[in-house]
Amino acid sequence: MSFVRNLHVFLAYATVAGFLLRAVWAYSGSPLLRAKPVRILPHVIDTVLLLCGLALVFGLGHSLGSAWLLAKLAALVAYIGFGVLTLRATSAGLRTLGVTGALISIGYLFAVAHAQNAWPLPG
Repeated sequence: MSFVRNLHVFLAYATVAGFLLRAVWAYSGSPLLRAKPVRILPHVIDTVLLLCGLALVFGLGHSLGSAWLLAKLAALVAYIGFGVLTLRATSAGLRTLGVTGALISIGYLFAVAHAQNAWPLPG
C-alpha cells in the first residue's frame, strides 16, 4: 500500500504543478496550452490519481461516507470547477478568481488529507 500512497501523493503534486503551468500559459496566451500532450496528460494523471485514491480508501478500510473523505471530494469538485474557470476564462479577472479558488481548494484538500479530518485547522 505504501507504493500506492506514494504514487497518489506524487500525482497530487504533479497535477497541481501542471495546473499552475497551464494557468501561466493561459495568462500569456501561449499556444502551448493547445498542444495535444498538454490537453491529454492532465486527464491521464488525474485518472491514475483517482484510482490510487480509491485503492487507498478500500485497501485501508476507510468508508467513502467518512466526513474527511467527503470533504476531500467536495474540495476536489471545487478545484476542478475553479480549474475549468481558470483555463476557459476570457478575462484576467475571472482567470485570477479561478486560480485563487483552485489554490484555496487544493490547499484545503491537502490539509484534510494530511489530518484525515474535515476540519484540519488546530482547535
